[in-house]
Amino acid sequence: MSWEGRRIHLIGAGGAGMSGLAWAAHQLGAEVSGSDRSESSYLERLRSAGVTVSVGHDPANLPADGEVVVSTAIADDNPELVAARERQLPVKHRSQLLAELCSARRQIAVAGTHGKTTTTGMLTWALRELGQDPSFFIGGELPGFGPESSAANSGWGEGEWVVIEADESDGSFLTLDPEIAVITNIEMDHHARWDNLAQLRQAFLDFSVKARAVVLPSADDELADDLSAGGERETTGFDLSRPGPEELGLAVPGAHNRLNARAAIGALVAAGFDGDEVARALQGFTGVKRRQEFKGTCRNAKVYDDYAHHPTEVAAALNALRDLEPEKLVAVFQPHLYSRTKIFSQQFGAALAGADELVVLDVYPAREEPVGPLAGVSGLDVLRAAADRSGGKPAYWAPDLDAAERIALTLAQEGTIIVTIGAGDITKLSDRLVES
Repeated sequence: MSWEGRRIHLIGAGGAGMSGLAWAAHQLGAEVSGSDRSESSYLERLRSAGVTVSVGHDPANLPADGEVVVSTAIADDNPELVAARERQLPVKHRSQLLAELCSARRQIAVAGTHGKTTTTGMLTWALRELGQDPSFFIGGELPGFGPESSAANSGWGEGEWVVIEADESDGSFLTLDPEIAVITNIEMDHHARWDNLAQLRQAFLDFSVKARAVVLPSADDELADDLSAGGERETTGFDLSRPGPEELGLAVPGAHNRLNARAAIGALVAAGFDGDEVARALQGFTGVKRRQEFKGTCRNAKVYDDYAHHPTEVAAALNALRDLEPEKLVAVFQPHLYSRTKIFSQQFGAALAGADELVVLDVYPAREEPVGPLAGVSGLDVLRAAADRSGGKPAYWAPDLDAAERIALTLAQEGTIIVTIGAGDITKLSDRLVES
């Protein structure tokens, strides 16, 4: 398949997934351009590679001809999308471009409600350590895989394998054709797309039935039975009691990361690699950015940053940081999306009660507005739920980043771990604390 001479414009090119597609298409020789509503490190990376990207959506950004690629986050009234349709330019979803890019390689696709970014990173890391040169698409940044050992969210190698973080949030993982499918776990999320758990589980089943091997590190017996009934394929589960943490020797903490590692080992064993060699290769893996990422210190407290935005993920992140045995664990949490906050406020409260002290910000809205059934939803809902379960431990309300910074600075001291948690702009707070 030749990419030379193709013109591709991505609306929303500054996102983790879209920027990765732009990078890969550019590397393969396509003429790529893009735009986004605000500046980001992803746009900077694309510019440094020679891709023309613009801040702000304007029909003038569109090429005279070529393909236009959008993500689910792009609204129908986006001015560039409206203009593209008026000009009758071909418009495709990002999942279609991803499937097209990956069709040239043997695919390992990692899906699941939690853990897929880290597992994708582990697979990519291990393949390189094993002497392969994999291509990869990941919803985070993997340190050491970009130009001059910078972090990267995608790469196009010369090897036969491509590792893909497969996104269930909008159903786009169903466009992929994996040889090996990994399902880390299945739990209800993204309620705007999926009506119920049964519908979501069926989508995961549809995703995985095309694969010759399916890896289920969480021992989902019901899904394994469904896959076995659907045809001849290898389905791999794991005895969760082994290998233990001492045997794996991981640099990243937490029981959830041991599950992620087992998923990566199982996938590469299915691909024909030796399991012991894969396990040794994973020992040097230091994590993906914004997944329990150590950012530095603030007044002798250690500062970490984590992307967790679902109650199960929040609980796992706090439990993993407990492995580091801090004298005090402070969580600074920013809920993401009004809809998720409304549905999970009690569960978030229960998870956050695992911290010694807690700071909660207001909701990061992303693409939502607090209107209709979402009117009145607030981060205060989470704070109250956490306070009810925390046994009198200190809990603070911070309506914005400035307030959260002032509070966190008063809590920073020797022996303390402060972790900023959420999928919004809470990561900026971890930088500000370290800089202070």
